[in-house]
Parts: sequence; C-alpha cells; structure tokens
Amino acid sequence: MSRSAEAVHETLRHSEGFRSAQDIFTEMRADGAKIGLTTVYRALQALSDDGRVDVLRTDDGESVYRACATGDHHHHLVCRHCGHTVEVAGPDVERWAERVAAQNGFTEITHTVEVFGTCNSCTASAER
Repeated sequence: MSRSAEAVHETLRHSEGFRSAQDIFTEMRADGAKIGLTTVYRALQALSDDGRVDVLRTDDGESVYRACATGDHHHHLVCRHCGHTVEVAGPDVERWAERVAAQNGFTEITHTVEVFGTCNSCTASAER
C-alpha cells in the first residue's frame, strides 16, 4: 500500500462515520499533508479494493467512505438522518445472492447491501 493510501486510511480510522473524498482531502490539507484530491480518490479506490474501507452511495449519488471495523464481508444498517452505521453479517443475503446468480448463469459475483432506516436515537428525538 502506498504512503498516500496509508495516510488516507489513518485519517478515516480517526473519523466518525462516513466521509466524502473532498472532506478527507480538506482535513488532510488542513493538517499539513501535501496531497492532491486525485491522489485521495486513488487511495480510496485502492483501500476499497483491499477491503479496508467501506463505500456507500448517498441519496444524491456521492460516494462516502469509512474505515472498516472488521475485515470480514459485511453489510450495513445506515440511519438516513444522522448517518449512524452498524456493520452486520448477512448469511441469508449471501445465500440469496449465490442462488439468484446461479439461476441466471452468473459466476464470480460480488455484492454490496445497505439497509437504510432510522436509528433509535433519531426515532426518540422525533417523538419528543
């Protein structure tokens, strides 16, 4: 892994929740890093390919990133209000994806599953 990718990963490891590439770039530059936005994007892609960061698409299509809490394959529950995210295992999803792929003649499948909803804290705040 390149030094730039390690620096981006370190920034994400000390971040709360998901962050955009622009946010990561801005923070790193403010901390004195000599890094370009294109390098941040390349580093994020490499970290994603290695399974070291999670990537989500926001409702407006922007990719946001965070350091993985686990190296195992997982899915996410994401609060659409505050962004709180929980990593979850999904063996039923795995079996479903394999079955649907096989039924349609697909091999070497990959998938990403995010379930969006409202977390307990945001639900409680709305009820007040």
